[in-house]
Amino acid sequence: TIMINELYAFLREEYAKRGYEEVITPQMFNKKLWEMSGHWSHFKDDMFTLNVYGEEFALKPMNCPSHILIYKRKLHSYRELPLRIADFCYLHRNEVRGTLGGITRVIKFSQDDAHIFLTPEQLYDEIKREIDFTKYIYEDIFGVEYVINLSTRPDKAMGEKETWNHAETTLRKVLDDLKIKYIVKDGEGAFYGPKIDIDIKDALGRLWQCATIQLDFQLPKRFELTYEGKDGNKHQTIMIHRALLGSLERFLGALIEHFAGNFPVWLSPTQVILMTVTDKQHAFAKKVKEKLKSEGIRVEVDDRNESIGKKVREARLMKIPYVITIGEKEVEKNTLAVRTRDGKVKFGVGVDSFTKEVAEKIKKRSLE
Repeated sequence: TIMINELYAFLREEYAKRGYEEVITPQMFNKKLWEMSGHWSHFKDDMFTLNVYGEEFALKPMNCPSHILIYKRKLHSYRELPLRIADFCYLHRNEVRGTLGGITRVIKFSQDDAHIFLTPEQLYDEIKREIDFTKYIYEDIFGVEYVINLSTRPDKAMGEKETWNHAETTLRKVLDDLKIKYIVKDGEGAFYGPKIDIDIKDALGRLWQCATIQLDFQLPKRFELTYEGKDGNKHQTIMIHRALLGSLERFLGALIEHFAGNFPVWLSPTQVILMTVTDKQHAFAKKVKEKLKSEGIRVEVDDRNESIGKKVREARLMKIPYVITIGEKEVEKNTLAVRTRDGKVKFGVGVDSFTKEVAEKIKKRSLE
């Protein structure tokens, strides 16, 4: 839960910088909405349906129809676009039982889901923005290896072939202009549009599909989404579906293996553990704990009546970034003995300087 919440916090900070608006939408909708969107005919077998007030409803497997309803609340000018709507609401998919596994494929999950409503003239730049955002997350923040795929028109596609060709050409051009290597996956696009998928490699070299940037001309047409152009006339809106971490549960599963539990400090569930040698250091350990907590650092105290050697071994097995031992000298000099994950120990570290160093790493989301 701590790690998922840290991912939420990171994304929300980025959304504020990148012009997203966050919303919360209902967990279920009347089947009429799913019929209008096309999901009822293309995706019904993967949805959980239920009877509500004598009518058929379904738990939402995706957010796009609800975000479309938000867009349709009022008329839009080209000056207001792109409109970027983000949503962390839970989704439910009735997956085949044999395909479920751990937290990498689950029935109930949350995505860093967003839908972007824009004009044709804005499409190229917006796709480029999303790819840049993705590279920042995967390379700078998490340092994971990934593979980019371009998924094209499937057999059961919605809409005209010419529209699909135009959409695929746009995605290819962005990738080519950015000199990004990619694999073409013929026929693996969504039923409403082609997409760029990004697979990340785990510790065993397996690929997990996480990020996706999907172009959609079909749903805007079905829902009659329009904007007022520079000429004063109404034009059809274009829609991008995108999730950059994808399923947060799946992404977390991949991160656990990628880092082998040695998470960056900002993501570690416990960032610092304080260990006392005897009962005499309890008061000082409590004082240091409160100092660290006041700076937003997640800290625990191990004051069990066990040997320091045993405590340190257990903490290192838990991959806690900073293991601090407190004995008589530390209390006397108001310092700490700090052990990092590489096994090195630094003595005589001031409490204030240590607190500042750790807080700065967390703030910067240092990858180490």
